[in-house]
Amino acid sequence: MNTNEIREYKKTLELTDLQRSILVGTLLGDGHLETQDKGKTYRLKIEHQARQRDYVEWLHSQFKGWTRSGIYKKLKAEKGYVGFNTYSHGAFRFYAQQFYVERKKKIPKIISKLLDSVSLAIWFMDDGSWKSNKHNTFIIHTLGFAKNDLELVQQVLQKKFKIETKLHRQKEKYWRLYINSKSAKDFENIIKPITSLFDSMKAKMGNKSA
Repeated sequence: MNTNEIREYKKTLELTDLQRSILVGTLLGDGHLETQDKGKTYRLKIEHQARQRDYVEWLHSQFKGWTRSGIYKKLKAEKGYVGFNTYSHGAFRFYAQQFYVERKKKIPKIISKLLDSVSLAIWFMDDGSWKSNKHNTFIIHTLGFAKNDLELVQQVLQKKFKIETKLHRQKEKYWRLYINSKSAKDFENIIKPITSLFDSMKAKMGNKSA
């Protein structure tokens, strides 16, 4: 398609409810919104290590129609990565306004309205891991967010999903979200319908039948 055709085509694009949920989850995690026109439009950038290619392929398929090209591969710091970019589009602007302040990520004040089970699963697959067999629970590596933002998330997880969590200090000024052991099974049941789609997520699920 030429430039005019692309411009007209993008006018037909609308985010589905599932795409919105995925978008929220990946913005909490490793996804990024980038603008090239001072905030009028944004594009979604997804990138993960090559060993999670099945997950990236699924994400790419969920945004079918929003991408002009396929999945790229690149080498960074001697590790292989795969990812993709969407078209720049005004539909992403609302989410950029919620998740960014001066290009730095934050937890939206309206996270209680945005976060659902799909978003939670995506967030975990981006930034979560199995703590250990000793602890028998999960953690989400939330090092990029301020403590008060994460305290808001804790309230939402408790109220919306009945999931109890703690904040563990990491490297003095950072925090990560720890799922209390008694909530681990409930948390697993919430995210499993999505995590079970990917072989690459088995380790994150504690080598369970994901």
